[in-house]
Amino acid sequence: MVKIAFNAALAQKAQGKEVPAAAVKDPELASAPAGTEGSTGRCLLTLLGIAFILSGLIVGGACLYRYFTPKRLYHGAMQFSDMSTGAESQPYYLPQVEEEVEISDSMAVISVPPPRFRPGDPAYILHDFHRKMTAYLDLTLRTCFVIPLNTSVVLPPQDLIDLFSQLMSDSYRSYLVREDLVVTERISDLKPLGSYIRRLCVGKDTYRMERRANLPGGNIQKRSADDCFTIHHFENKFVTETRICKA
Repeated sequence: MVKIAFNAALAQKAQGKEVPAAAVKDPELASAPAGTEGSTGRCLLTLLGIAFILSGLIVGGACLYRYFTPKRLYHGAMQFSDMSTGAESQPYYLPQVEEEVEISDSMAVISVPPPRFRPGDPAYILHDFHRKMTAYLDLTLRTCFVIPLNTSVVLPPQDLIDLFSQLMSDSYRSYLVREDLVVTERISDLKPLGSYIRRLCVGKDTYRMERRANLPGGNIQKRSADDCFTIHHFENKFVTETRICKA
């Protein structure tokens, strides 16, 4: 009987020692949900950060693609007749204008070589379709002349591509249209003209122009040939003779 009582007392002591051990484990179990919530919050923040970075990469890539839009180079030639001289005086071989043009969605750069058998000047012509501006770079004078884009003369990019695609596979006969431009003022700051025209005209004297017909008395005013130069080019289904004169 004494032995049984002793064992019961030991059992009670053992049970009494096991209770604190269970009590030590309870705080860890209670703190487990808090740790899980913290991990979930960190995961959400990480996902939001990744989404923000990806959206920035997508927008940045779209901007870079638009800025560095692939450009295509075309070559074309167009014969023309000058209707103002009368049909009976037209030569047997019509004069011809040749061009190389680089076209993208936002701009077109036309290289006009020196004419072979007629007066005219070599030039680069840049049309900025976004800013609606045109720049003429006279390669003889190394001077830039800027004027608003004439959308009645210059075709939009896709139509311009279609025209030169046709010219590369077939000859084209057309007529001559004249435009008379007058230098009005010098431009000192090229930044408002946009990046395309700024790169073309940087380091060169740059002037703004107006169409003579838009100036007061423009239809009456005449200038000598020494004050003017002429560029023959085409950005449409006809040839344009651009005459640029000092005011």
